[in-house]
Amino acid sequence: MAEPMGFYTDTTVCIGCKACEVACKQWNQLPATNGGANTLSGHSYDNTRRLDGEHWRHVKFIEQFSPDRSSGRWLMMSDVCKHCVQAGCLEVCPTGAIIRTEFDTVVIQSDVCNGCRDCIAACPFGVIEINPVTNTAQKCTLCYDRMQAGLTPACAQACPTASIQFGTISDLRQRAAQRVQQLHQQGLTDAYLYGADESMLGGLNSFYLLIDKPEVYGLPANPRLPSRNLAPGSVLSAAGAVLVGILGLLSFRKNRMDRFAAEGRDATV
Repeated sequence: MAEPMGFYTDTTVCIGCKACEVACKQWNQLPATNGGANTLSGHSYDNTRRLDGEHWRHVKFIEQFSPDRSSGRWLMMSDVCKHCVQAGCLEVCPTGAIIRTEFDTVVIQSDVCNGCRDCIAACPFGVIEINPVTNTAQKCTLCYDRMQAGLTPACAQACPTASIQFGTISDLRQRAAQRVQQLHQQGLTDAYLYGADESMLGGLNSFYLLIDKPEVYGLPANPRLPSRNLAPGSVLSAAGAVLVGILGLLSFRKNRMDRFAAEGRDATV
């Protein structure tokens, strides 16, 4: 397997131009609209709303202004599939449609997907959805076809500010750490990396530099795999079964005693 590849997104230099969204749609031949989703959502300048089967890149606009708008700031972030090292979607796929490539990225094979939606529920980031044209689950492939040809993914190629950077994970982590240090020296001490180390799902092959809490960007603070819930769920199920059994025995004993009492017999005999 080749050295793991991925994205590092520096949100501090994103200008919200949406060049990444357009490049993604053009290269992957995705439709421009989804049921009129090219109209503004009402949340700032967001017109694509979220990631789904037809939107594999989504530029988020977060407005943080005082009530009189005399002070504040914009936060912008180009969101995408995280290509998790420990991927919940891959873990639950019943058909083997979701694979890990030689670049350590996660790809859904549409010709194998049966549209069961298990991966949609398993993704802690809400990345995957059904493409209404193919009726299969789809998401960012990190331009797997371009990577195989030695090319940069379309979104990173189109980004005019280098907010989206592509390369080996080891190189991207080094660059990102240097950028955080630079921002701290400039007084932006809130800057930090989200998903850059193994503590989050084994590491995200698409990680971010943020300057506010993850929830502000619509990201979970502590994303978890579906398997993490199996043990507690099994314990609760077993406890429930035992409780039902005990209640059943008690009910049976009471009914037996009531019947015997009605017949004037001793239930202990």
